[in-house]
Amino acid sequence: MGSRFPSHQLSNGLYVSGRPEQPKERPPTMSSTAMPYTGGDIKKSGELGKMFDIPVDGSRSRKSGPINNAPSRTGSFGGAGTHSGPIMPNASNRAGSVSSAGISGSASVKKSNSGPLNRHGDPVKKSSGPQSAGGSSVSRQNSGPLPPVLPTTGLITSGPISSGPLNSSGAPRKVSGPLDSTGSVKIHSASIVHNQAVTNLSQEDEYSFHRSFPKPILWSMILLFVMGFIAGGFILGAVHNPILLIVVVVLFGAVAAVFTWNTYWGRRAITGFIARYPDAELRTARDGQFVKVSGVVTCGNVPLESSFQKVPRCVYTSTSLYEYRGWDSKAANPTHRRFTWGLRSLERHVVDFYISDFQSGLRALVKTGYGARVTPYVDESVVVDINQSNRDMSPEFIRWLGERNLSSDDRVMRLKEGYIKEGSTVSVMGVVQRNDNVLMIVPPPEPFPTGCQWTKCILPASLEGIVLRCEDTSKIDVIPV
Repeated sequence: MGSRFPSHQLSNGLYVSGRPEQPKERPPTMSSTAMPYTGGDIKKSGELGKMFDIPVDGSRSRKSGPINNAPSRTGSFGGAGTHSGPIMPNASNRAGSVSSAGISGSASVKKSNSGPLNRHGDPVKKSSGPQSAGGSSVSRQNSGPLPPVLPTTGLITSGPISSGPLNSSGAPRKVSGPLDSTGSVKIHSASIVHNQAVTNLSQEDEYSFHRSFPKPILWSMILLFVMGFIAGGFILGAVHNPILLIVVVVLFGAVAAVFTWNTYWGRRAITGFIARYPDAELRTARDGQFVKVSGVVTCGNVPLESSFQKVPRCVYTSTSLYEYRGWDSKAANPTHRRFTWGLRSLERHVVDFYISDFQSGLRALVKTGYGARVTPYVDESVVVDINQSNRDMSPEFIRWLGERNLSSDDRVMRLKEGYIKEGSTVSVMGVVQRNDNVLMIVPPPEPFPTGCQWTKCILPASLEGIVLRCEDTSKIDVIPV
């Protein structure tokens, strides 16, 4: 019977509405074979050599495909060995989950040549696992591809010490645990020095009254006192009146006392000025405003590690080696005077970090890395105090000296170390900068003056760059972050 709607019958006899679907043409399948490694020789390149009418070496072509008369693959292979997957040259002695069986009589060993080729184009005939010989034939089996043997990096990992790659003799290679070699320490310290993200500070970045005092005023005062002494001496010799000379001597003594007071107490006065300076709130701080922010430190992309105590996740590290010079002792530096402590070695680094403001809770990026100008006021604690009586009681200190090619001899030495680790509370002074909703604290373009402290007889000083203030963190519990 006829119907207005078209219908058709399926292969199972069922009638459905609609017209039958037209069979779709299947796209032609293309197959490609992997070309062998030629090593730069065009004779081994197959079809490429034929294009240039160059005879091709057919004996070195790569053979892949099924193996005729190969036994079925079961739990234990016997009679034929297969190389499934690439095998690296250094993994020939790696032990794996491999079973082997002896083959009797004159049974021949059939192997597939799938896998990488050597430099001459021949298949690599290396296998993994134990081998057993029965008569004149050997059965071998390679279970899956083997990972390449990676070089030892010194990464501290968990797990048994035997886990990991094997060495050339087949024994487990020790890769878990720290490396006890001075070479890796020297490479690590050299990488820190040459890393662009790390700012290397010197002794000149510390506060010094002589460097902060204006040089024109200093030389003017020296010139006035010289002229006063000359005039006083001339009047004393001509009219026998010592009044002018006495006045000049009294003034010179007063100025010298003030300079000496500022030299020894200037740093404490600066830290007191930083402590009294009011904290600003980052939420309401204007762009370009000089502020002081106190908060908790968080590491950035490049954390540091202290040199001697190996304290991890630090944003600032400082290790100083001092020597005491007696009457006949050696000088630690060219300006080292007798009966004083002189600086012999200094390692001081700082990187970019984040600070969470106590006032508003906002987090700002402090730009102290990449060679920025930084003036640190971080307290250091004495870690090691060495003299002739306890010289052999600190092997770690002797090792630390050897890594830096510093001689111990019979010198009286003192090692101080200070650091700002993650979770410490610090105070930062700098200029606020807002860039695409990113809040940063950058060094000010001009030095910030502290002004005179007349009650303490402290002359004005200047603070250059970003100012970091942190007390001795070895005595203060840090806040976990």
